[in-house]
Amino acid sequence: MNSSNSFPVFIHACGFHSALGNESTQIRHTLTSGRCKNMLPDTQILNTNTSTVIGRVTDTLPKIPESLSAYATRNNQLVLSALLQIQPQVKQAIETYGAERVAVIVGTSTSGISDGESAYQYKLANGQFPSGYHYNKQELGNTAEFIAEYFALSGPCYTVSTACSSSGRVFISAKRMLKAGLVDAVIVGGADSICQLTLNGFNSLEALSNQLCKPFSADRNGINIGESAAFMLLSCEESESKIALLGAGDSSDAHHISAPHPDGNGAEQAMRLALADANLQPEDIGYINAHGTATTLNDSMESKAIYRIFGNTVPVSSTKPLTGHTLGAASATEAAIAWHILQYQLPLPQQGCDNKAQDIEIQLVENQTFLNDQAILSNSFAFGGNNISLIFGYSHA
Repeated sequence: MNSSNSFPVFIHACGFHSALGNESTQIRHTLTSGRCKNMLPDTQILNTNTSTVIGRVTDTLPKIPESLSAYATRNNQLVLSALLQIQPQVKQAIETYGAERVAVIVGTSTSGISDGESAYQYKLANGQFPSGYHYNKQELGNTAEFIAEYFALSGPCYTVSTACSSSGRVFISAKRMLKAGLVDAVIVGGADSICQLTLNGFNSLEALSNQLCKPFSADRNGINIGESAAFMLLSCEESESKIALLGAGDSSDAHHISAPHPDGNGAEQAMRLALADANLQPEDIGYINAHGTATTLNDSMESKAIYRIFGNTVPVSSTKPLTGHTLGAASATEAAIAWHILQYQLPLPQQGCDNKAQDIEIQLVENQTFLNDQAILSNSFAFGGNNISLIFGYSHA
C-alpha cells in the first residue's frame, strides 16, 4: 500500500480532549455509539439571545503551573490536558534528541480570546483589567510558546493560523522540517476554546444551527461550534504501532473570502496531492473523514470533489455532530479521531443521516463498517479556499 518512495512520518503518541472527553475509553465509546452528551444547546452566548448547539469540554482542566502564569488561559489549560497524555513520550524524545532538536508547531484561531473577553467585561464593571491579564495571552503565538516553555524546548516554535485548516497545515510543516533534517521530533496539533467573538461572527454569517448539525442531510442548516485540543508527537523513527502520517496535500483556490468553490476544485486538488504524496491510489483509502460542516455549500462541493476521485465506493462521514466544528483545531481533532480508529481498530463513525440530500452522491457510513487495514483521508477546508487533506494509516515502508 505504501511504497518506499513515500516519506511516512510516524505518530508516537496522541493526546486529545474535546466534547468526546479526554479518556481513551470514553472517546472510543462515544465514537462507537455515535452520540455525544456534551453537544449541548446554549442560549446565553449569542448577542441575538438565540439558541445554538456547542460542543463543550466539561471535564475539570489542569491548572497552569505558577511559574508559567503568563500563559494562564483556558485555552492553554485545554492544551495542557492533552499534553499530559503524551508527556512521557515527549520527555523521552527530549532525552534522546536534545531540547534543541524537538520542534513545536501549533494551529489555532482563537488562542486566549475567551480570557480577553472576560478581562474586558471585568474592566467595564471595575474600571481596570483584572490582575494578571495581559493582551499577549490572546496572541496567536501564545500557545506554541507555552508548550515550548512547559517542556523547556529550544527548537523551532511557531503557530499557524489559516482558520479551519490551521492544525492540518502544521502536519505539512512538521513533515517538511523532519524531511529536511532540521529536527528529530515535532509536537504538532491544535487548540481552540469557545469564545463569543467566533460564535457571534459565524452567527452574523447565518451559518450556525440551532440544533445538532446534520452533515449531508437535506435538512442541513448550519454548523455547531466546539472546542478541542489535540496533539501528537511525530518523528521519522518507526513507532511501535506503525501508525503514520502517510501523505498530505494542500491548495489555496482563493475562490471567496468565506464561501468554498462550488465545484470543490481546491478540495479535489488537495486530496489528489495527498494521494500522490503518500504514493497511494483511491482504492487504498478505506474511509474519508469529511470536513462535513453541514452548511449547504460546503457539503455539496465536498461531495462533488470526493465523488470525482473516489466515486461512491469509499465510506464517508463527518464527525462534527460528535465534537462540533473545532475551528483551528479541527484538523488535529479529526487526526486524533483517525488515530483512535487505527490504534483501536474501531468501527467507522456512522453519519446517522436519515434524509440524505439529493446533491450528495457519496457513500455515507450508516452501518457498522471497519477499515480493513486501509488508510484514512481527512479533510479540512477553510475561509479563503485554504484546503488541507491528510492521510493516516499503517506504514508498510
